[in-house]
Amino acid sequence: MPEKVVIIGSGPAGWAAAIYAARANLNPLVFEGAITPENNLKGTLPLGQLNLTTEVENYPGFPSGDSRQYLGSALPPDRVPYWVTANKPQPSHGINGPELMELMRQQAINFGTRVTTDDIVKVNFKKHPFVLTASSGDTIETLTTIIATGARANYLGLPSEDKFKNNGVSACAVCDGALPRFRNKPLVVVGGGDSAVEEATYLTKFASVVHLVHRRDELRASRIMQERARTNPKINFKWNRTLSEVLGNEPDGVTGARLKSTTGAKDESVDCSGVFLAIGHTPNTDFLKGQVELEPTGYIRWTQPYRTYTSVEGVVAAGDVADSYYKQAVTAAGSGCMAALDAERWLASQGHH
Repeated sequence: MPEKVVIIGSGPAGWAAAIYAARANLNPLVFEGAITPENNLKGTLPLGQLNLTTEVENYPGFPSGDSRQYLGSALPPDRVPYWVTANKPQPSHGINGPELMELMRQQAINFGTRVTTDDIVKVNFKKHPFVLTASSGDTIETLTTIIATGARANYLGLPSEDKFKNNGVSACAVCDGALPRFRNKPLVVVGGGDSAVEEATYLTKFASVVHLVHRRDELRASRIMQERARTNPKINFKWNRTLSEVLGNEPDGVTGARLKSTTGAKDESVDCSGVFLAIGHTPNTDFLKGQVELEPTGYIRWTQPYRTYTSVEGVVAAGDVADSYYKQAVTAAGSGCMAALDAERWLASQGHH
């Protein structure tokens, strides 16, 4: 018998979809991703991008306070984060990324979700039931599929950049910009497109100054965004420069950035408490290989407003794999709920209950 619904991905969108699908008695199966060196390098390990984030202040339901006692009672012993059992002090912001993702995962399991720690590497949506192939070689037939594989932030690949991720290096100003470590401090934003200007402009709400580092002497951003940056007194342009090294130490995190000239001028260093990469995201859609319609940017195309439908009936998409605009945990979770409801209603329309 084919599965009623298979969910590919294990970020906020995937677990929200699983919770709703499980409560609707669809007995969902989640492929949460494989634990491999390749996935570690790409940032596509189980539990999604939020699992690579420290402080989470903007997810509703977790005000400032110590949630660790609840974590110990809500999660099975083998899933409790080590800092809880070790009674290691944590910031009192309420919750961090790995904790929130473990709670979402457990909530889905509590309602009967089944979880496989493997990747789906190939799909066949040309026939029904659909056929999914895992990296183990196993094949699974399913009546509906929810794709929630997310998108990964693009980084430069510097060892120092990786060293200070979540300790001053970020790829999301909206997620992290308001954190205490960045308030009234100099910050660096790397990039030259609309995203970089948006990130820099947003960060001026909190920073003392934002150094916008771009490899050329002219932005790629739209004219209106360029004008917005040029007229913002807190944005300082670092033209013809690239980030060559993130400076810092373990206790303080990021303390500065070394900038290399692209024109042969002398390298320079700037003091900063944060480095924000704004050089785009890559949606995790490689495994689809033409099976569903994608946007030119590689994101899955939603084919109807206010629905999570794709170009294939019975296949829906949720979260950052289809959302190139908001890219927030709460919007991903919301679209995961929508995807589960869309899948359930499609099944009902086909006579499957």
